[in-house]
Amino acid sequence: MVEAYQRRSALNHFGLAARANQGGHATAGVILGESAHRTIINIRGDANDAAFINAVKSVTGVDLPTKANTVNKAGDTGILWLGPNEWWVVTTPDRSDELVPALRQAFQGQHTAVVDVTESRTVITISGPKARDALARGISLDLHPRVFGPGQCAQTGMSKCNVLLHQTDDKPSYDIYVLKSFSDYLWQWTEKIATDFGLAISAA
Repeated sequence: MVEAYQRRSALNHFGLAARANQGGHATAGVILGESAHRTIINIRGDANDAAFINAVKSVTGVDLPTKANTVNKAGDTGILWLGPNEWWVVTTPDRSDELVPALRQAFQGQHTAVVDVTESRTVITISGPKARDALARGISLDLHPRVFGPGQCAQTGMSKCNVLLHQTDDKPSYDIYVLKSFSDYLWQWTEKIATDFGLAISAA
């Protein structure tokens, strides 16, 4: 892991903290931000194995989601379903050193995998009354509330980037997990689209 004092967020050079102070949130149709350095741990195992499910819960405090494209949360920690035998454990920054060995210890004797992918991605946050409309410009998923709502996630393409989209509330608000190597491009594309709806920057 990169030393904390050497860390810079993937989008730091866009001056988001300074821009967030410019306000405009009350009237903005879309609010964009970056949730940097979020802990992301990829786990694989058998969702039909009670020992695996119990081990995940014992370390994270979160029930393993077994329904496709769903998210379970407890406090600051969530588990996102990626596939029938794959999930992300996501939580606040700088928890990899605690959670990775704890998960590996809990999984001893099981056919599992635990990989820290924290440094590979950043999270672009998007919210506001027009957030769904902005996303629809680059995503082919049906984001209508009757189909995709809070507590759901999906791997999809967004303006030629592979992302994991998670709807976090019904404002609506979304987290967009993207590889850091694509984050520059995706931020600029999303910001350009968001200006059509009235844009504000968040210090998320």
